[in-house]
Amino acid sequence: MIIMRPIRESDLDVLCDIARESGPGFTSLPDNRELLQAKIERTRHTLQQEAVLDGSQGYLFVMEDLASGQVIGTSGIETAVGLNEPWYHYRIGTVVHASRELKVYNNFRTLDLCNDYTGCAEVCTLYLKPDFRKGSNGNLLSKSRFMFMAEYPERFSERVIAEMRGYSDEKGRSPFWDGLGRHFFSMEYSQADYLTGSGNKIFIAELMPKHTIYLHLLPKDAQRVIGQVHRNTEPAKRMLENEGFRFEGYIDIFDAGPTVATRLNDIRSVRDSRYVKARISDSSCRSDHLYLISNTLLEDFRCTVAPLQPEGSAAQISHELAEALRVSNGDPLRIVPIKARQPE
Repeated sequence: MIIMRPIRESDLDVLCDIARESGPGFTSLPDNRELLQAKIERTRHTLQQEAVLDGSQGYLFVMEDLASGQVIGTSGIETAVGLNEPWYHYRIGTVVHASRELKVYNNFRTLDLCNDYTGCAEVCTLYLKPDFRKGSNGNLLSKSRFMFMAEYPERFSERVIAEMRGYSDEKGRSPFWDGLGRHFFSMEYSQADYLTGSGNKIFIAELMPKHTIYLHLLPKDAQRVIGQVHRNTEPAKRMLENEGFRFEGYIDIFDAGPTVATRLNDIRSVRDSRYVKARISDSSCRSDHLYLISNTLLEDFRCTVAPLQPEGSAAQISHELAEALRVSNGDPLRIVPIKARQPE
């Protein structure tokens, strides 16, 4: 059985492996053991503290195969971004240059540096090992965070964003970076990406152009990738869109990946989830309908995907599932269909 749970200190080695595997563009997991250790400690402290939306708190979860004890993926949530240090995006806009006398009308797309998503919660740090990118694992890795947020909405800002990894080729080259950022930073994309992931964002404010950028002045290959995602990120983008996230015209300043956003209460898995009481049975459920199922605990949060057939305010689960979720007979469960039901 595959479950999601909060990360713990014993997961450090595998988190380091994931940071190396994920490659350039995965800013939230820098390949630095000390920084990753600090992220684990931050999660532990956050779970033990009262909720404060000051940007100091954040969560990392891991996906574990209980049969083998192997950690196969990770995902995270930031409670409120940009409150301790600036949170940068480019906002895509439009500028019109026109002359009635000359009968000239030109419509230009532009980029402006902004901090418009300051204070939003962020779902982030999504990575699943390649051998396990199958079945419902991707859904569980991403949507388990929404089950946690539904249970503890007071711990998160009302607006939620997700930064999508932008396009880069097989060698880790970002056409957008080569066409714009390189001219101002005089460093490789991977180095700038690492510095940002390490928390060193002061150089962005110091070196980024402060004035409007006209897109038609950028190289064609840089223009083409604006708002595009890395090929490995396509499934995650579709999943978030199905949950209600939408692109609002904001992109990453380094690789031009899109940022999608929605309100916490509008996320499908939050809005449609509900409580049932656990009925532990010796027989397994024969339903064809897969559900996200989580307990209601904080420090001992668990979430998985399993067939379920709720009956009113209760749902029958196996002893194995109850043990995996760490619940007893009669305990509350939060459940939601893993995919939205289509109207008949």
